[in-house]
Amino acid sequence: MLALSDNLAQCLSALREHKLRASLTALGLTMGVATLITVMTIVQGANLFVEQKIANLGTNVFQIARTPFAVTDFTIIIKALKYRKIEVEDMAAIAAECTACEQVGGSASAGVRARSGDKELQDVNLYGNSPNMAEIDSRAVEFGRYFTASEAEHKVNICLIGDTLVRELFLGVDPIGRSVRIGNDEFLVIGVMEKIGSVLGQDQDNFVIIPLPVFLRVQGTHSSITINVKTSAQNFEMAQDQAHLILRSRRHLLGDREDDFFIGTKESYMALWRSISSAFFAVFIMVSAISVVIGGIVIMNVMLVSVTLRRREIGVRRAVGATKHDILRQFIVESVMQCIVGGLAGVTLGFLVALALRTYAPFPASVRGWVAVMGVFLSSAVGLFFGIYPAVRASQLDPVVALRSD
Repeated sequence: MLALSDNLAQCLSALREHKLRASLTALGLTMGVATLITVMTIVQGANLFVEQKIANLGTNVFQIARTPFAVTDFTIIIKALKYRKIEVEDMAAIAAECTACEQVGGSASAGVRARSGDKELQDVNLYGNSPNMAEIDSRAVEFGRYFTASEAEHKVNICLIGDTLVRELFLGVDPIGRSVRIGNDEFLVIGVMEKIGSVLGQDQDNFVIIPLPVFLRVQGTHSSITINVKTSAQNFEMAQDQAHLILRSRRHLLGDREDDFFIGTKESYMALWRSISSAFFAVFIMVSAISVVIGGIVIMNVMLVSVTLRRREIGVRRAVGATKHDILRQFIVESVMQCIVGGLAGVTLGFLVALALRTYAPFPASVRGWVAVMGVFLSSAVGLFFGIYPAVRASQLDPVVALRSD
């Protein structure tokens, strides 16, 4: 029996003599592994991106609203729209009675058009926030300042804007101190919020923030607000329970009557995203697995052709003392070596594609080391599995018949 080092030397020699065939063999697996790595990096990146951007609540913040925060059943949303709206008085009651709550703020939203000079921007998100949302919201002010409680109480027309409005309405000029028209009202820009970017193609910087009392004056008191509560990690569950009981009492929900409001946390958004992404992930992995299997079939076919073309070589080796086990191991090692090379190339190509998508397109991608290890391991397993049959065929060749072949 040949030593492993001699077996590897023979495999490398055979692969060098047939570079084109070895390259074509590895190419099929390269494309399959590259597809798998690309999908894995995009899915992992999307999960991380959603956790950081969509669920931008702090870990110690929960929200209370009339409509659900994270559901896919529209009948629940339609039913919730008939519920009694949540008002500023409810927010004040929770702030006064919830002993486990550290900060209680309110927010509301609407879609508007924003204008400045001769420039106009459509589909702008108008947010009305209470002053303490500066401490509750995870977004920070990049330039300027937030509005004060006194300014909110006196309903001063001031606002903070997102990066999209800065680029579209105030390109090349400092927006601080300039005005933005929302509907029939002029608002003085006092701050610019930090850039968030796009989340799965949706612009998250196209917004204006104004004091909540001003929002209710502009949009009307029919708007239902969202209560935002910040607390400590130790009191998180207690604060939710207290706020829940306070609202049920104010809304006269006695006994086992179901709630007509919803409580949402960061985990609520992430649970919905995971349920959606897991389905896409399963489909993508299935498609990628098909690519890898096709690459394995290509390897098996090329190896079978190689066995046919190298029958004389096999016969000579058997004639000088090589055993069936030596031949079997040689062809299996050749298959695995080609697959490892193809796997490494596929991992590199997959990461390059993922990085290109992250750099030049709005698709998130997260390059993880364990994904690379998995790609190499998978390619080795494919090489071993699809290389067994050609190797067995080669080892079972009759040496006399093999020597007579052309």
